[in-house]
Amino acid sequence: MVRFLVIGAIAAFCSIFAARALDLLGHAQPTVAAAAVATAPAAVESSSDGDAEATIGKGADGHFWADATVDGRSVRFLVDTGATTVALTMSDARNLGLDPDTMSYTYTVMTANGAAPAAPVRLGVVSIGRAEVSNVQAFVLQSGLETSLLGMSYLGRLSKFEATPDSMVLRS
Repeated sequence: MVRFLVIGAIAAFCSIFAARALDLLGHAQPTVAAAAVATAPAAVESSSDGDAEATIGKGADGHFWADATVDGRSVRFLVDTGATTVALTMSDARNLGLDPDTMSYTYTVMTANGAAPAAPVRLGVVSIGRAEVSNVQAFVLQSGLETSLLGMSYLGRLSKFEATPDSMVLRS
């Protein structure tokens, strides 16, 4: 009898955590989808504990757009938490002083438009406001990308990033 009570308690405990993981209790964090168009630039704030923060407002299209500085040059990114790395269009790569025509497209990545050849690159410093990350892995895509994507090779190296219904907070 005691064994059945213990098993029942464990099952109840596990179901509560499983429900939270599946958001059946409404406790999950919001996520961000990827698409296209434009919005307002990131507003830069300093947090109270001295870390650097940037807050990005949600665009009229429902997406988060970030005006970043990459190695001292401006690039507009669509924030994409589903992208493993930062992905650059050939045009943005050229604007950064890279030569996409001489790159080795040895990788194949999946985009919303299907498979695309990609060349690996390293970006020295990527910053949105004061939320700065150095030595960022990225790809230059030969096709299939209308706008550059700010992926997890930048976002995952921040101390925090959080999406709310109206904004995204980045903290380095």
